[in-house]
Amino acid sequence: MSTKRKPPTIAQKPKEEVNKKALIWVGCIFAALVIVVTLLLVFSNGS
Repeated sequence: MSTKRKPPTIAQKPKEEVNKKALIWVGCIFAALVIVVTLLLVFSNGS
């Protein structure tokens, strides 16, 4: 009686996934900073 051999399991590294929430947060913060700086420049030159 022969014992069944399990196929060797190949250790696969999980694929590097881009953290979408972090990218969205960084993009929103960057956009908000650009808007704030633009508004400050516009209103400081206007007066």
